Amino acid sequence: MTKFLPTLALLLAATAASAQAAAPAASAATPSPGFSAPADDALFRDLGGRPGIAAIVGDFVPRLVADPRTSEFFKKTNQAHLQEMLAQQFCVVAGGGCTYTGLPMDKAHHDMDISKGDFNALVEVLQASMDAQHVPFATQNRLLARLAPMHREIVNVH
Repeated sequence: MTKFLPTLALLLAATAASAQAAAPAASAATPSPGFSAPADDALFRDLGGRPGIAAIVGDFVPRLVADPRTSEFFKKTNQAHLQEMLAQQFCVVAGGGCTYTGLPMDKAHHDMDISKGDFNALVEVLQASMDAQHVPFATQNRLLARLAPMHREIVNVH
């Protein structure tokens, strides 16, 4: 059964672009609109804090590289940097008090030709990673809902 929120895939593709394009000088970039910290840290705690997020991301990035639907976007990406940027993003949107130091999503993905289908594939891969890490379905949905607004900045093929 496929359960996905179409906009999450965009987020992940955006982060990949950020990992490809971000140079050390770009580390002080301003977070994208829609990428703000919530008022509380309940989701952060439900994800297992930084170790839980690191486990999700550590499972997720290799899956993105291996999945034929997403591999073209990620095969030339610095995977360690991508994991770091995703962990920062997830931590921020989950209320973990982290700072995102990557590129804004629109700048990171401006030349990647990302479609809604590409974004949806990324969401499905993230869900598989969260399932593998035993993240409860309701917690998955809460994370996806917070990541979803970024799709407007990532999907650029309509």
